[in-house]
Amino acid sequence: MKSINRRNFLKKTSLSTASLYMASSIACSQEKEANPSGGTYMGDYKAPKLDKVRVAMIGVGARGSGHVKQLAAIEGTEIVAISDLYEDLVDRSVKNCESVGDGRHQNIKRFFGEENKWKEMLKTVKPDAVFIATNWKNHAPMAIEAMKQGAHAFVEVPLALTLEEMWDIVDTSERTQKHCMMMENVNYGRDELLYLNLCRKGIIGEILHAEAAYIHELRFQMEEQERGTGSWRTPHYAKRNGNLYPTHGLGPVAQYMNLGRGEDQFSTLVSFSSPAKGRALYAEKNYPQDHKWNQLDYQGGDLNTSIVKTALGRTIMIQWDETSPRPYSRLNLVQGTKGILAGFPTRIALEGGVEGVTESHHRWAEGDQLEKIYEEHEHPMYKRLGALAKKMGGHGGMDFMMLYRIVECLREGESLDQNVYEGCLWSAVSPLSEASVAQGGVPQQFPDFTRKQWANTKPLQIIS
Repeated sequence: MKSINRRNFLKKTSLSTASLYMASSIACSQEKEANPSGGTYMGDYKAPKLDKVRVAMIGVGARGSGHVKQLAAIEGTEIVAISDLYEDLVDRSVKNCESVGDGRHQNIKRFFGEENKWKEMLKTVKPDAVFIATNWKNHAPMAIEAMKQGAHAFVEVPLALTLEEMWDIVDTSERTQKHCMMMENVNYGRDELLYLNLCRKGIIGEILHAEAAYIHELRFQMEEQERGTGSWRTPHYAKRNGNLYPTHGLGPVAQYMNLGRGEDQFSTLVSFSSPAKGRALYAEKNYPQDHKWNQLDYQGGDLNTSIVKTALGRTIMIQWDETSPRPYSRLNLVQGTKGILAGFPTRIALEGGVEGVTESHHRWAEGDQLEKIYEEHEHPMYKRLGALAKKMGGHGGMDFMMLYRIVECLREGESLDQNVYEGCLWSAVSPLSEASVAQGGVPQQFPDFTRKQWANTKPLQIIS
């Protein structure tokens, strides 16, 4: 097969702005590309080394409480402040942090009660790094304010809800020279790291296509009506129709493809949703007729399928379904000219077969048959940290490995494994998909948050 040429492809497939019909909010967000922040490009940015990382945490419910306890156990950290709406949650996390770290976390400041206590925390404590694990609508404003107050910001997924918020995050990061990383933990899963290594080695040839998903039945969250995610996620399902949670599946395959990093870039997206049935049926079955969940008009389709076209013409299918009764899957599939890697279950097929296992690409190598693949191609970072990460936990260890790498990069002055532009590009699938669905599947163009500097950004290296 003839090698894909980025320059020639771009010439052949470039679309004029006038040829794309955009919703007004989407069009407005595109205009910001012409307004550079005047700051520093953050794609490969290396912040000054920190001998000790002074950490503040915003949001210590189910997700944040795990993050801050794991951060406290990592050498070179000091937990200096914790903020949450609820005093008991703050107290619980303070005690958990004090119990680890050899006495490093004994003067933790507590902030709770009022909605904006986190702002007071940022101004008075002045941490080096802020970790944010709150509801989606707060991610962008908290990250932006954290950077303005002199801290690196690390944010749960998605990074932001609108393209305008994403541009504000980019502009603030560049002006302040502070990292803003979306904490996509799945990029640190064992199989995702293995596949990244296999792709970098060229085992499957040139990459043509990928499939990503977040298929996870989460209707039970509707029971969490006081402090849980059901309280704030359910209205999203009612008001928004698109791919609301794309990054767990998309993050890894985007890095396999080097999207936004020297080789290729996101170009356009089309999106379609199924009818909205499951949430209304669940509410009708489980709650009285006058319950608040039965008063919502659920607009979001149970299943959304979005297809991305890259600058090189490669494709990515991204599916999202948190409603249907079906097994969990992130798909995690990448197709190349010489073979295919697939997940759920983990399996590999290569032209000519997998040595010692299969005779051709017509059969999968899977299960115990993959032992030799792991032995030969295990990602070196997983070799170094995998056992510790599994012991520390968090989605099989991927949470801990992600947090460990963040601290390691800050202390050693290294570029982060995920930059601010990747967080924006992966999160942009949600508002773009909503616009495409609303317009009957009309293609939507990705903003170039890098302002064309992605072509000079180094691909993520195989870090040892």
